[in-house]
Amino acid sequence: MLIDFHTHAFPDKLAPRALPPLAERIHSEPLYDGTVGGLLASLDRWGVDRAVICNIATNPKQTENVNTFAIETLKKHRDRLSPLGSLNPECTPEFMERELIRLKEAGVRGLKIHPDYTGHTIDDPRFDAVFSLAAEHGMFLVTHAGFDVYSPDFIHASPDRILRRLERSPDAVLVAAHYGGNKQWDEVEEKLIGKNLWIDTSLGGFCGLAPAQAKRMLTRHDPEKILFGSDAPWCSSAETLAYLDSLGLSAGLTERITHKNAEALLGL
Repeated sequence: MLIDFHTHAFPDKLAPRALPPLAERIHSEPLYDGTVGGLLASLDRWGVDRAVICNIATNPKQTENVNTFAIETLKKHRDRLSPLGSLNPECTPEFMERELIRLKEAGVRGLKIHPDYTGHTIDDPRFDAVFSLAAEHGMFLVTHAGFDVYSPDFIHASPDRILRRLERSPDAVLVAAHYGGNKQWDEVEEKLIGKNLWIDTSLGGFCGLAPAQAKRMLTRHDPEKILFGSDAPWCSSAETLAYLDSLGLSAGLTERITHKNAEALLGL
């Protein structure tokens, strides 16, 4: 069993407009066309049983549409896909709660946020309502963490800022993508490994994380709080799995990372 906890897809009409600017920004060609159909075909090629789609509301106006896409995708592909909803921190708390209830009633289990895309640091008080409402309704959150080419000169979710968010929102279940902080792995290893925080494996090998450091981080973190993730369409699940296999982790830890921890978080 293999569950990829970090993938992306867009509505069919939006994908042709959304993907090219992203590809140009990160100087990388996507591995599929950005549609749900393209993702599913890629999962078949890569031997993935289920994927989590990380939808992002980059502004308040698109939040409702993003969540509707998550709900409709879940209805159509419940057997293979677990789409996440999203809340923009500029939305009102009343609107946020209505959206969370709508998502929860549809079976959506969590939210994706991207502080760089919304322009708020993760420890910004404007995120407080997002985190408190998610905790109240039993939904986890996935955040981009560390460096992002969208904001190369300012990191909105650094290890220190994530620590402050954990202090501000101790009841929240937070997943920090990219081994806890893309390209900030020394700080992650010093400050976040071992904390009450989930991490995923997306973009580690792709962005140059040394295998020895990756192994240290994964073996020193809570084994129940590590998730397999690729960040497809930018990196394939197969490539990510090959990198993970190269680390020489125990069979038990590998099993937890590749599917058991995701099953627990997704309620499968």
